[in-house]
Amino acid sequence: MTQTIAPRVRTLVLLLLAATGLLLAGAGPVSAHAALTGSDPQQGAVVDKAPTQVSLTFSEGVALSNDSLRVLDPKGKRIDRGDPANVSGTTYAVKLHSGLPDGTYTVTYQVVSEDSHPVAGAYTFSIGAPSQTTVSVSDQEAGGGVVGWLYGFGRYVSYAGFIVLVGGAAFVLACWQPGSGVRALQRLVVTGWLALTAATLGLLLLRGSYTSSGKVGDVFDLDLLGQVLQTKTGAALVSRLLLLAAAALFIAVLFGAYDKREDEEKRDLTFGLAIGGTVVAAGLGASWAMSEHASTGLQTGIAMPVDILHLLAVASWLGGLVALLVALYRAPADTPLPGSAVRRFSRVAFGSVLALVATGIYQSWRQLGSWSAFTGTRYGQLLLVKIGLVVLLVGIAWISRRWTARLAERVVAKPQKATEDSDGEKEHATAQAGASASTSAAASGKKGASAAAAGKKDGGSQRAAQLARQQAAIDTARQKQERDADPNRFGLRRSVLAEAGVAVVLLAVTTMLTSTEPGRTEEDARAATSSSSAEASSAGALTLDMSFDTGGEDGKGVVRIDLDPARVGGNEMHVYVQRPNGRAFDIPEVKVAFTLESQDIGPLPVVPDHIATGHWSASGVQIPVAGEWKITVTVRTSDIDQTTVSKNAQIG
Repeated sequence: MTQTIAPRVRTLVLLLLAATGLLLAGAGPVSAHAALTGSDPQQGAVVDKAPTQVSLTFSEGVALSNDSLRVLDPKGKRIDRGDPANVSGTTYAVKLHSGLPDGTYTVTYQVVSEDSHPVAGAYTFSIGAPSQTTVSVSDQEAGGGVVGWLYGFGRYVSYAGFIVLVGGAAFVLACWQPGSGVRALQRLVVTGWLALTAATLGLLLLRGSYTSSGKVGDVFDLDLLGQVLQTKTGAALVSRLLLLAAAALFIAVLFGAYDKREDEEKRDLTFGLAIGGTVVAAGLGASWAMSEHASTGLQTGIAMPVDILHLLAVASWLGGLVALLVALYRAPADTPLPGSAVRRFSRVAFGSVLALVATGIYQSWRQLGSWSAFTGTRYGQLLLVKIGLVVLLVGIAWISRRWTARLAERVVAKPQKATEDSDGEKEHATAQAGASASTSAAASGKKGASAAAAGKKDGGSQRAAQLARQQAAIDTARQKQERDADPNRFGLRRSVLAEAGVAVVLLAVTTMLTSTEPGRTEEDARAATSSSSAEASSAGALTLDMSFDTGGEDGKGVVRIDLDPARVGGNEMHVYVQRPNGRAFDIPEVKVAFTLESQDIGPLPVVPDHIATGHWSASGVQIPVAGEWKITVTVRTSDIDQTTVSKNAQIG
């Protein structure tokens, strides 16, 4: 039976690891938790006069470094001066050099949001007229690359280590105290401690590069490490390491002095270990709560204790589940896992599920804020997946409870039957014992004769010890075979193994959730961006760039349309034509037309006047109604080479 189970266990574990790997591989870079909601100058704006500074407004407070905000000229040279600073609320600015020439400038930013996640991005604005720029804004990514992957993997390992460490220790203390002497459970808890410690050290080293350059070579930069230690996340990681030292002492007592005590002596020590272990576990949970989602946003004073309780409930349930699985498969034959221990864990798991539901409802309300965020944001979609996995896990746990009840009934039924049929059982047992004794005596006689003969050559004592070890191994194997043949225990093993498999996937989804922008923040940032765009539109900032190629010689370029104020009524329109290298050039003809296809209006033709090299203008361009207008531009670069390009834009 055991030989049949082992390949299945290995196969299922490999499948679970593969599923976890797919989830982690598909996670991608960490999503930003602070969004850019406004800027001055605005994205794509063309200003007449060079600004003295560039300011950015985020959806929440961010942490800055010396290079967090940079402004680059068309050639990629920095034109900002001094360090960026907070000017008001969530608005941050950096000063610019004076006397900046006309052209397109690039603003790049890389900051750290209040919940510890990096935020990066870039945009452009122009002074006087747009120009060609050598700066690329497509590769602005925060938390990506090899360092980002390693940091994400470290986060997963740290959560897994915490769950195994806390849940395994809780299982021993609350459910199966004799398990403190089981080597398999000892290795499990120690492995959790080692994993959490190694992951915490790795995260501390990776943190500086993760939130700045993203280069592997910067992982061991002591200057970056010093900067990390001064941040909220750095303090949380250092606190976690200190608490892990206390956890090491707890483990030493649990599997050392505690295991050697008699049952009566264990009671007082159990209470002390339970109190001390709870304090250490809560402290470890607080190292996450104080630096991530719970530490920012609404009701942080309530959210942080709720987050700690949520983490402890997850560890008690999932970590205890792993410990139960190890006990079912790896407990020695002379120390089998009793049904009473499984029943106690079932009660602990039920209480943990109730705590998870209560804390999860509060966290969902706090992070989502609306029903639409469940389906309209990535955080909400991941949360729906997590809820589905929890429901599945509870369903499998219900099946495990049924197997537990059958196992307990079988254990209780044996002594009852022995009491009712005591005389017959005793006689039968005596007969069996006598037969066994006779058989053993005969075997022992044969073995003894062999041992005596061998003793003349090798020594009787060594042979006798060897035979005793062989007999003990045979007895242990027989006991284990009888235990594994129990269909109730086998069914419980399978259901608990299925629970553990779902728990691995659930942990991966939970890790992704902690690295995803909360739905409330995403919707607030989206609303703020829409409001900013509406204000920009009402203030007269509609700019469209369209590339063209007429097919002839010198027929490639970019045409830009500026419409001011981009609303119903009269508008001022400027048209700029540039070569691919960004230089302005004249062409024989430019024509513009406006069409509102939804209401069958247009095309309304506009023929702008030539003002300067590559610059045309038209005044009093009438937009009769608001809507999504199709703006069509016809460009003629020679007598026969001509093309038409178009874009849609909201006007009014």
